[in-house]
Amino acid sequence: MGYGGAVSAFRIGEAAELLGVSADTVRRWVDAGRLPARRDDTGQRIVDGTDLAAFVREHGARPDEGTEHSSARNRLRGIVTAVARDSVMAQVDIQAGPFRVVSLMSREAVDELGLEVGSVATAVIKSTTVVVETGPKKRA
Repeated sequence: MGYGGAVSAFRIGEAAELLGVSADTVRRWVDAGRLPARRDDTGQRIVDGTDLAAFVREHGARPDEGTEHSSARNRLRGIVTAVARDSVMAQVDIQAGPFRVVSLMSREAVDELGLEVGSVATAVIKSTTVVVETGPKKRA
C-alpha cells in the first residue's frame, strides 16, 4: 500500500480502506476540500500520508459521550460477530471497521454485558506491548 515518493501517498481507494469508509466518501471529502489531494503523473488522485494522518487526528472517532474516564486510548467500536462460551470462559469476536478483534473473557462477563451476535460493543485496548508492522520494503 502507498504510492510513490519518500512520504507515503495513497490512492483514493487505499485511503478509504485505511479509514474504513467507501472510496466515494473519500472522494466527497476531497471534492469538498476537507481532505487535500493531488494528481499523480497518471492523473490519479492521491492523498499524501501526512495529510491523511492530519485528517484522522482532526476528524477521527472520539470516545462516546458518557463513557467513563479511562487511561486506555485505543477504542474500537464494532458489532459482535461471534460468541463462543463454555462453562467458565468465552470468546467474543468484534468486527470494528476493517479490524477483527477477538477477546477472551469470563463467561460471567459476557452474560453481564449481554453480549450476543449483533450487539454493538467497544473493544477498549490497553497493552504494554503493541507490535507495529509495515509492508515489504520497495527496492529502488
